[in-house]
Amino acid sequence: MPLPQLLTGKVAAITGGLTGIGRAIALEYLRHGAYVAVNHLGGANDEPLLLEMKKDVSELLASTSQDGERFIAVAGDVTKPETGTEFIKQTVETFGRLDVFVSNAGVCRFEEFLDVTPTLLNHTITTNLTGAFYGIQAAANQMARFQSPPGGSIIGISSISALVGGGQQTHYTPTKAGVLSLVQSTAVALGKYNIRCNALLPGTIRTQLNEEDMRDPGKRGYMEGRIPLGRLGAPPDLAGPAVFLACGELSGYVTGAQLLVDGGLFVNLQ
Repeated sequence: MPLPQLLTGKVAAITGGLTGIGRAIALEYLRHGAYVAVNHLGGANDEPLLLEMKKDVSELLASTSQDGERFIAVAGDVTKPETGTEFIKQTVETFGRLDVFVSNAGVCRFEEFLDVTPTLLNHTITTNLTGAFYGIQAAANQMARFQSPPGGSIIGISSISALVGGGQQTHYTPTKAGVLSLVQSTAVALGKYNIRCNALLPGTIRTQLNEEDMRDPGKRGYMEGRIPLGRLGAPPDLAGPAVFLACGELSGYVTGAQLLVDGGLFVNLQ
């Protein structure tokens, strides 16, 4: 029996939507009947990813008997303030409005604290936190001021790293704590516009950001041993929670919240 479509007719925009968690959320939103725009950095490296994404989107829409233009991809560097504005503009020009915004684009490179360079620090902060601020602000302006009735759902992809430290993540964990704090504050600031703002906090999820580390059997085994569910997460594990937070019928009174999606890692102190 097919699952019900929970986002029929909704318009969603997702940053960092060609890989990992963003890609999984984009495909699940489409499966649930949404129109989806994804942002990606652009450049030659993205071309095969974009072709693969378009192929998967086409197959998904055919399998769910959906037709018409339901997916677009917009290139742009989220560290630049104009990127968020342009991304939202193109989304609205194509689909007419904006109901859901997922701030997902991010970078993570492990490095010893004493060796973190200003370049690495600045790149991590501007991508993960400043980029989230610009994107969320652009989305909120559209949801609050330029559509009727106002309202929508904003989802920030934070991390379990917002709650715990990491010896090789001293430049990264503060940005994810910042995303969580940003979402909490925007929940307060935007509630009067019927805009809900929530955060998803993934645990250890196998994506392109950590694939090299997870090839080490010892490291992978150590991580799996700390997770009560006994396995590493995968990008689709975030897709269902992202649908929940996007769907007003399911989460209409949820704002300022943080949802851990970590297989129980955070609560395992033994």
